[in-house]
Amino acid sequence: MKKFNITVNGSLYEVEVEEVGGETSTVSAPKVEAPRPAAKPAAKKPEAPKAAPAAAGQTEITSPMPGSIWKVVASEGQEVAAGDVIVILEAMKMENEILAPRAGKVTKISVSDGATVNTGDQLAIIE
Repeated sequence: MKKFNITVNGSLYEVEVEEVGGETSTVSAPKVEAPRPAAKPAAKKPEAPKAAPAAAGQTEITSPMPGSIWKVVASEGQEVAAGDVIVILEAMKMENEILAPRAGKVTKISVSDGATVNTGDQLAIIE
């Protein structure tokens, strides 16, 4: 058996390796260096400010999944019926129509074409 010190991602490991066939010889173990300090993780990018929540009597339309806003169909001040398309969200190479859950007036559009959204991000508010 031969013993070796191996460093993997800054962690030091001592391993034993059995030599198959051939002559056995004595090998001196290499000097062990102190492990290097781990690299600091990259700083997270600041998140975009969250939109204000809907007030009483308003309905907030949120993103059901992460993706990109392919197209904003409705505009602020527009009257919509239940089931009208508000925005088209592209996720996993598919276009998903985000529909108005009820009839009303769109009081706020919180996203723009090309914006990236996460699950639960506010897309619009209907009053």
